[in-house]
Amino acid sequence: MGRIKTVLVKRVSRELVDNYEDRLSTDYATNKQSIKSLAHIPSKKIENVVAGYVTRLMRARKAA
Repeated sequence: MGRIKTVLVKRVSRELVDNYEDRLSTDYATNKQSIKSLAHIPSKKIENVVAGYVTRLMRARKAA
């Protein structure tokens, strides 16, 4: 079983994917750098979790 993502992480990630889908990819490291320039997230840990969830969402969109 995996970790549960908080509402904040899911909401921010969905907004980023909806608004900036062209700047995001299925690669975690690339998304991590992109998110630094696209959103102001004060916590490094939350920034990493958002980058991971964005990567997951992008892979799901690509597969669909």
